[in-house]
Amino acid sequence: MELIGTLFVGLVVGAIARFAMPGEQKMGWIMTILLGIGGAFVAGFVGQSLGWYTAGQGAGWIASVIGALVLLFAVQKLRGGSGSKA
Repeated sequence: MELIGTLFVGLVVGAIARFAMPGEQKMGWIMTILLGIGGAFVAGFVGQSLGWYTAGQGAGWIASVIGALVLLFAVQKLRGGSGSKA
């Protein structure tokens, strides 16, 4: 049941990040879930490095969305553009 919860949180966080990022992100719902889960991991790692979270403590919703936005920005830059080429 924990896996289903993780997938749901990943989907919600990834969807919020995709909605907040300007431009078009061409990815399906599986990549959106992975984006949200990755954002939570990034936020947890940064939060532990800064002393905001203890080891084993997960990041909050806002931090996870910010982490997902950072990942989405990095992916767009690595793909070479903002998503729309006019």
